[in-house]
Amino acid sequence: MEKTIYLDNNATTRVAPEVFEVMKPFLTELYGNPSSMHTFGGQVEKYIRESRESVARLLGCDSSEIIFTSCGTESDNAAIKGILSAYPEKRKIITTRVEHPAVLTVCRELQSEGYKVVELAVNKEGQLDLDELQAEVDEDTAIVTIMYANNETGVIFPIDRIAEIVKAKGSIFHTDGVQAVGKIPMNLEKSNIDLLSISGHKLHAPKGVGVLYVRKGTRITPFIIGGHQEKSRRAGTENVAGIAAIGKAAELAMKNMDLENTQVKKLRDKLENALLKTCKDAHLNGDKINRLPNTTNISFEFIEGEAILLLLDQFGICASSGSACTSGALEPSHVMRAMGVPFTAAHGSIRFSLSIYNTEEEVDFVIEKMPAVVNRLRELSPFVKK
Repeated sequence: MEKTIYLDNNATTRVAPEVFEVMKPFLTELYGNPSSMHTFGGQVEKYIRESRESVARLLGCDSSEIIFTSCGTESDNAAIKGILSAYPEKRKIITTRVEHPAVLTVCRELQSEGYKVVELAVNKEGQLDLDELQAEVDEDTAIVTIMYANNETGVIFPIDRIAEIVKAKGSIFHTDGVQAVGKIPMNLEKSNIDLLSISGHKLHAPKGVGVLYVRKGTRITPFIIGGHQEKSRRAGTENVAGIAAIGKAAELAMKNMDLENTQVKKLRDKLENALLKTCKDAHLNGDKINRLPNTTNISFEFIEGEAILLLLDQFGICASSGSACTSGALEPSHVMRAMGVPFTAAHGSIRFSLSIYNTEEEVDFVIEKMPAVVNRLRELSPFVKK
């Protein structure tokens, strides 16, 4: 196989070398339990505190509002179920049709348990109708959970405006910020966001660590109970190596955010423009302007996305046909369906998601190989007139 060209960073990212170095002491000599009374274990607590402060700086909030979790999925579950438990008299949840399964599956399960769940529609660019949102939020609404940026298309929702609408109606607002954090500047202190979820492995920390931001004064019931860790807000012995890692990753994200929005965006645009030009019947999915700087989602009509990925894999090129959490499904992406992408195009949608570690040479290689892959599959497709 050729050298790996990794363009699937919305699925996961490589661990930054600096992050790996920060982790190592906690896997070797600093292995004590931070809850222990002895100095050997207790000394670890300061590193957790420092990481909490680093994440808070990235988000523009107070460090006391940061809860460490195991991943973005746990953070989403903890936010939604924790609010419902804290407000048992309220039985309505509002979300969107294009959420990550970590939110959408939970909401649909809760619907089967008797909660009223409203899934807001999106238009062909993947954007919401805020008038619909405003009309739906009422006194029975416990929580509105809407992602910051879509993992498949990169489309960014107007989260500050959405939060204003929700708070004006007296409800709690949660956003899945997994794809957005580290790419978009944030100042949660000046926002109306009550809860925000983060996943470490989407910003060059390892898998197995996440964050839930909970604004001071927000009433929420702990999702995992059993110990006093995280000020009794999330029980379980802390994943110290992971927590140290996400703290360092947060520092790097602040440092590299300009690169994300210049260098990475430039490479993304070069790749996107070339593929749209050289591949017949190729179409961009989602809002071209309001999206993450690293993400492009392109449909190649009349061919299967899975077949494209298999041929790209032979060249060492890694991309995705949708969310990594649902990539085993043969059905078209729920995001593509919600946007009204035609069936012949939805099946052939490919997401390329870049990072600061990608190079122009890698992008040039993909540009060189992709047209031949598409043409080869079109020749085999029963849907293309010969």
